[in-house]
Amino acid sequence: MSSGSGALAREEAVPAAAGFVLAGGMSSRMGSDKALVPLAGRPLIQHAIEILHGAGVSASIAGAKSNLRAFAPVVEDKLPSSGPLSGVCSALASTAARFAVILSVDAPLLPASLLAFLLHDGQITQAPVTLASINGFPQTFPAVLDRAALPAIVAELEAGRTGCYAAFHAAAAQLGREVRVLPVELLAQSGHIADPRALPICFWFLNVNTPAALARAEGFLTRANAAAIA
Repeated sequence: MSSGSGALAREEAVPAAAGFVLAGGMSSRMGSDKALVPLAGRPLIQHAIEILHGAGVSASIAGAKSNLRAFAPVVEDKLPSSGPLSGVCSALASTAARFAVILSVDAPLLPASLLAFLLHDGQITQAPVTLASINGFPQTFPAVLDRAALPAIVAELEAGRTGCYAAFHAAAAQLGREVRVLPVELLAQSGHIADPRALPICFWFLNVNTPAALARAEGFLTRANAAAIA
């Protein structure tokens, strides 16, 4: 094989995008590691991994309070006390892929089609950060990040500014761009995204980080399954 064909093979081996689940939180409101809390018979971490796979990307776990290697490869969090932004930095630094799709472990009701569309849009527009909004409010996750944003995000973290949303905007500004925000309602109305369980959009972004929220999510899925059978 020529050196040129070898270089081509290496380029083809690098995926266009990689997926990551942020699972390094303290889970203080849940009372136990929420990554392992069961919902509809499966732990939240498994729901998150299935969402990423459904969006057509690989799945790794950024940070972990428990041993989650049985579910997917784990990217060690270099600064575990710095919150989710540290996990974002570790995820971006661990991959050679141009784009990273990042999902929080406590959002099990998001449809994979939403992540897939955010990634598609980010790749077309080459936006440094692509987010979704609901009712006019941008959501921090899921997020599609260009690896070019990594140095600016690391700089925010090292400066003690640990908010993910603010760091995303700072990174976009550093690159001379803006954060791209796509309204979920318009994407659904136009048929670009849909939930196979027919869950209303207002349920998609439920943060399952307390026992009460877990019970709500369980109820939503139970009713959706019953409606599908009827």
